[in-house]
Amino acid sequence: MTSGDQTWDFVVVGGGPAGCALASTIARSARRPQVLLLEAGRRNDDPALRVDGQRWQTFMNGELNWGYKTTPQAHCNGREIDYSRGKVLGGSSAINFGVYTVGARDDYNQWASLVDDDFFRWERMQARFRGLETFNGAIVDATHAKYAAPKTADHGSRGGLKVGYAAEWEQDLPLMMDVFEQAGLARNPDHNSGDPIGMALVINSSHQGRRVTATDLLTGAPANLTVITEAPVQRLILEGTKAVGVDARGARYLASREVILTAGSLDTPKILMHSGIGPAAQLQQFQIPVINDLPAVGQGLRDHFFAPLCFKRDPATNDRNAFFGSPEAMDSALAQWQKDGSGPWARHSCQIAAGWLKSDRLVSSPEFQALPTSVQSFLQQPTVPHYEFMTHFPLHLISPEATPEYSYVCLLVFLMNEQSSGEVRLQSSDPEVPLLFDPKFLSHPFDRRACIEIYRQALEVTKHASFTKDTVETLIAPPSESDDDILEFWRNTLGSSWHMSGTAKMGKPGEKDAAVDSRFRVLGMQGLRVADLSVLPVLTNNHTQATAYVTGVTCGEALVAEYGLDGKESRL
Repeated sequence: MTSGDQTWDFVVVGGGPAGCALASTIARSARRPQVLLLEAGRRNDDPALRVDGQRWQTFMNGELNWGYKTTPQAHCNGREIDYSRGKVLGGSSAINFGVYTVGARDDYNQWASLVDDDFFRWERMQARFRGLETFNGAIVDATHAKYAAPKTADHGSRGGLKVGYAAEWEQDLPLMMDVFEQAGLARNPDHNSGDPIGMALVINSSHQGRRVTATDLLTGAPANLTVITEAPVQRLILEGTKAVGVDARGARYLASREVILTAGSLDTPKILMHSGIGPAAQLQQFQIPVINDLPAVGQGLRDHFFAPLCFKRDPATNDRNAFFGSPEAMDSALAQWQKDGSGPWARHSCQIAAGWLKSDRLVSSPEFQALPTSVQSFLQQPTVPHYEFMTHFPLHLISPEATPEYSYVCLLVFLMNEQSSGEVRLQSSDPEVPLLFDPKFLSHPFDRRACIEIYRQALEVTKHASFTKDTVETLIAPPSESDDDILEFWRNTLGSSWHMSGTAKMGKPGEKDAAVDSRFRVLGMQGLRVADLSVLPVLTNNHTQATAYVTGVTCGEALVAEYGLDGKESRL
């Protein structure tokens, strides 16, 4: 037997948040099973990728990003929209913007209800979130203490992910928090309490000036966990309908117990389809033998999207021009960061604020009233928001041409609970060729109405006297507040939040839109599970890296229990 044919108990495919959380959970169990974690990308331990204030630019590194784009979007004037995915150990946690939010308790209770399994209720999911994190809720500057008041009971203190608030803030962040309050937006003392409604300081996946990624969960991992990078899995190795391993460009990795796919909503369906598991008509079109006609694979793609709103501000309110306008200042700051993780690169762009909000106007609209009653009921649950409003997005780090100088504030407006649903589908029989990604943004009339109403509400905040007193000019906004102009603005500027989900959806056995059951098992298969955002039956109301982590942990708990890995009797 060659080394490539070595057998492990469990083979986990995909080294992002879900995969690292899952592999770590089962590897650290009492029975210490042999676990293999495969990652298509390479390792990258370059400290420069961890600079907190530069976390907004790592996605531009082509070596770390698959570089995916959507298909031309029919409702976005034919635009192909960036669909970045991490191509490195750590996955998209290595290239995302470092926002660590867990969503609404009603999201998880809805998940439990839809799959008829209390395994996903908020109380159980919150315990897993606590187990993942070491939370630092300190507000270093005592004058800022009023902006956050997290409760110890809502957070963990011994997990591998060090998350919390930045030690230093840009000087106009408190100013904007005050603007929101004066404009009538309630303040939320902790958006990760299970109730995200209101404006809050964002909890970051960073600590002491350094980005935190999924690889941190592998620190101190036991010897029974093997990690192999640069191993892009192309298809499963099957014996009938049983998964016994995976093929990564000719290298074979075998599993005596199970294979678990954690390659994400864009790539897990690809592995399934090229293994003969998916919609039969698509597979046959590309001469892939059908093992399991599973129509739900690749369907149900959901994603959050956003539009910007940007204003030039009085330079006296901040010191960004002095820092970002001086290469010498930035170089000196980097040297300081390299020394001890402190300084301007641990302050600028490191702490932002965001709120999850409801819209009475949207609820009263004909488009809302036309939704199924079950959807209307969910959208009116107490902790379920209709949109997110974020401040201090550092646009110049991503699109330097968009801002003539650095004294500006860029606000982002995100639609939550989009009703548009898309798909990922085959375009080749070659497993090296990505799927086609079509989220069908703005295809649902509710989404179009929602985008108009929530953007208009955001504009109202920027017209409040507390905001206008420091506004110099408008940089990015629709030409007017008419429905047509606002909607056309969304069509031309809408961006993906990279929260792709739902393409191998969890459901009850027998449901036509389900691909996995409530214990992550692929329907009609043996020894095969999916444990990433593909399985979400609810697109949670947050920035979804935290959901990916908890999905991996939840599947890990299921495997530990079923195989008796905790030293107790197997409960298969």
